[in-house]
Formats: sequence, structure tokens, C-alpha cells
Amino acid sequence: MKLAYWMYAGPAHMGTLRVASSFKNVHAIMHAPLGDDYFNVMRSMLERERDFTPVTTSIVDRHVLAQGSQEKVVENITRKDKEENPDLILLTPTCTSSILQEDLQNFVNRASLESNCDVILADVNHYRVNELQAADRTLEQIVRFYIERENKKKMEHQSIDMEQIIEKTEKPSVNILGIFTLGFHNQHDCRELKRLLADLNIDINLVIPEGSSVHELKNLTKAWFNIVPYREVGLMTANFLEKEHQMPFISITPMGIQQTSQFIFQIQQILENLISSNFKNKFENKQNLSETSSSKKNQKDFKFIYEDYLNKNFYKSYVQKQTQFISQAAWFSRSIDCQNLTGKKTVVFGDATHAAAMTKILTTEMGLQVVCAGTYCKHDADWFREQVLGYCDQVLITDDHTKVSDMITRLEPAAIFGTQMERHIGKRLEIPCGVISAPVHIQNFPLSYRPFLGYEGTNQIADLVYNSFTLGMEDHLLEIFNGHDTKQINSSLNENTNTSSDNKLQWSDEALKQLSGIPGFVRGKVKRNIENFALENNHSIITMEIMLAAKESVNA
Repeated sequence: MKLAYWMYAGPAHMGTLRVASSFKNVHAIMHAPLGDDYFNVMRSMLERERDFTPVTTSIVDRHVLAQGSQEKVVENITRKDKEENPDLILLTPTCTSSILQEDLQNFVNRASLESNCDVILADVNHYRVNELQAADRTLEQIVRFYIERENKKKMEHQSIDMEQIIEKTEKPSVNILGIFTLGFHNQHDCRELKRLLADLNIDINLVIPEGSSVHELKNLTKAWFNIVPYREVGLMTANFLEKEHQMPFISITPMGIQQTSQFIFQIQQILENLISSNFKNKFENKQNLSETSSSKKNQKDFKFIYEDYLNKNFYKSYVQKQTQFISQAAWFSRSIDCQNLTGKKTVVFGDATHAAAMTKILTTEMGLQVVCAGTYCKHDADWFREQVLGYCDQVLITDDHTKVSDMITRLEPAAIFGTQMERHIGKRLEIPCGVISAPVHIQNFPLSYRPFLGYEGTNQIADLVYNSFTLGMEDHLLEIFNGHDTKQINSSLNENTNTSSDNKLQWSDEALKQLSGIPGFVRGKVKRNIENFALENNHSIITMEIMLAAKESVNA
């Protein structure tokens, strides 16, 4: 727990509330003091949904501190149970209220006796995990609770093994795990994944937690396999389902042409393995029936039903068609517009999923140089380093925005691809930035369709990359032709754009006039180079002579 100007990942209770408010008819009770209850406002502003955020704060005030919290918490839970009639109430403390060291599980046990709905205490250590880790853990906890309860009911009524209880859909189907509120373009990505899976003739069993009911969670095991689009949320649930119910999962993020192709071919491999295993269990292991005419007919029907799923040419032709005709990114990367960007230096920073995928896209698909790739997901540092190995010059693992700012200032990239904070940093340094990861502001919760996954997502990413580089030239043209964005150049030139140090350099009027004639999209970089030259040579005033000397030193 720390006081910070900026946090890439918020406190643990934010992740728990994001998962709870994503489910249908689930209400969250937050045991917290005033000041920790900003989630409702933030979600209402960013998601712009029609419904109210289903979160209630059980306020910790001086009366609670004097008398204890139990009565107030239990009263709030039972009151919301009567008013809202939810399927589940999830109680979560915050970092602040956790200091009280109260037995919240006892509160939950008592409230459960007086409530019609299920009541669960979020099993999260608020001092050790961040928002994303807590969201991952909370989703797994809720899924485990309902699946294990359902299995226990079946075991009590039927004296059979668990393997006999598990039923699968006749047609191949999947669960999509980890789509939830306040995610980076999650709704658009989910829609694109559904389209892609429909093209492959695969049904969607459940999407969790967004828009699903907790009573539907017992049907998760009916799917053939699971998809985890983002490592940050859903991976723990996928591991639980694989371990306890033998459900394979795909954790490749279909972002970019190459990773989308890998994603599709892994689907093919999983279906091939599952269908072959199912065939053996149904027919080859039943030796007594294998020679009968009815058994042979059943085998023939089985092969006919799943013939398309075993056709490798189907997947190859689908990938080829989508790459050539649906995704415009493949031909665009070979066009003269994109080739003009070849070799330009970029910096990538964000969550592990998006930063790793974007690094690969920029390097292998667009021919750019990633001088540094980084993530604020320190808990996933090993995976991230493994993924970006060979795709970037250096790696930065930190959740300190000042270190990211210093790195960008030092490397002076032509463009940045990061979060809302990197956008702010780029604004100060006059470096264009494309936002590719949370945390983000309202402009990255668009009402229009803008996925980052799948083949339509490749078009969105190509636009983002190209527009990020060309924006600087647009500003320069506006200055030349006295456009509506013209600004007072001289006043801004006197402001120090170096975020790492606070130098006392002054510019002469003649030097400022010369600097103002440099195109805006490179002016900041030129200014920093001249100032660095002046500092290295102990000059306090930058004149025309020093500017020329700095230019000659660069050309030398």
C-alpha cells in the first residue's frame, strides 16, 4: 500500500468490484471509509452503461470504529438482499479497512443465515496483490464456488464418479474467460472473437464474467475448451478448470496477423486431439461392440459430423482468406506509406498481454525498431521477458511512471505505444503516442466498433500506428498554413520539456527564432539535443553559434 500520484494498476478491491459488477444480478458490498468509494463514479463515467453500478459502500466512520463493524455490515447485506434480490452478494474490504483486522468471514456467515442469496467474502490479500491479480483471483473464487456446489449436489443424488457427471455439448463449443467491465476494448474484442469462432463453426458456451449469471457457471464444464484472451484476468480460472475438469485452454492473444494465425491453428490442434480422444472412448475401447453393424454406422456418423473440424486445409484456407481480403494490415505493411516508417524507433509499455503483442506486431509485421518494451505487471515479468526476447533492444519492468518517463526521455523514440500515462509523457515531450493498453481515459471506451483482436483488430492497430507517426506532420502543416491549431511557439519553447532534470538554460531571441522554424514534429527532439550539448559544454545561454556547434557535433 502506498500513496502515489499515478498507479498503473489500482488497489485490490478495484479488481474485485470490476468482476462483481460484470456479472448479472450480483451486488458488491465494499467495507470502506469515505474516499475509497470512487468506483461507482469511475465506472459510470467510462463504461457509459444504462444501469447503475451494483456496488454499495458500508461506510467505516468514527461510530463504527468505536462500536465495531459487524452490525452495520450484516445490516447492509440483508438490506440489499431484500431490496435488490441479487443472486450473489460479494463482500470486500479495502486496503484501508483491512487495517482493522476484523473477522469479515464471521460477518458473512451470519449474514448468510439471514439472506436468501449467496454471500461470499472476496478471498484477496489487499496488501500483496494489485487490481488485476485480485480480479483474476475473485473470478476463480466465484467460479470454483458454484461449480463445486453443483458437483456436490450431483454426487449426493447419484452415486457415480465425477467423470460420468461431466457432460459436453454435441457441437464444439468454448468459454471466453476474462471479458469484464473497464477492460481495454473488451466488449469490441469479445464481439470480434465471437465472429471468428462462428466462422470456424464453433459455438459460444459462456462468456464470463461480463453479462453472465452466476447460476450459469455450472454449465462452464459443458464447453470443449476455454479461451483466455488476456493473461491478466481469467488465467487462474482456466487453470482450475483444466486441473479439476480436464478442460484445455488457449492463452494465445489473437492480436496481430501472426498471433491470430497461431490462435486459429491451436484451436485446430485442440479440436483434433479432443475429437480423436472422444472417438477412442466411444468406439475403440468398446471391443465387444466394435464389430456390430450398428457400431460401424455410429462410427461413420461420428466421423461425418466432425469431418470439417479435422480438415487442416479448412483452417489454412480460412487464415489465408482472412489475411488477404479481410485484414488490410498485410498489404498495408508492404505499401510505400508503411515502408516509410521502417526502422523508426518506438517504445512500448502497458499490461503484459498488450505490450508483448504490440512489440511483436511492430517488429515483425511493420518493420519498426522497438528500443524498449515494458510492462507494469511485475508479477508476470518472467513471461513477458520470454515473449519479447529478440523483438526489442531492452526490457523495462516497473510500475513507477517516473522511470518510464526517464526511459522515454533518454531514448527519444519517434513514437510511443502505451497507456494514458505514456500519452501524457509524449504530450510533454512532443512525441506522438498511440494508446494500446489500460489504464485509459474515456476516449478509449468508444461507442463505435474498434476491436484490437482478430483480423478486424489488425486494421485498427495498423491505423493506430500509421496515424501516430503522421500526426506530427499534420501539426507542422497547420503551423505553416496558420491553421486552427496554431499556438504561440516562443512561449512554449521557453518551457523545459525534459522531465528528468530541471536545467536553467536560457535561449537568445535569435536562437528562439531559428528554433521556431524547425518542423513541430521534430522540434522537441532538436531542442533537447541542443540543450544537452550546451550543458555538456558548460553554456548557460544558447545562441546561434551554440546551435550551429551542436549541429556540427551531431554530423561529425
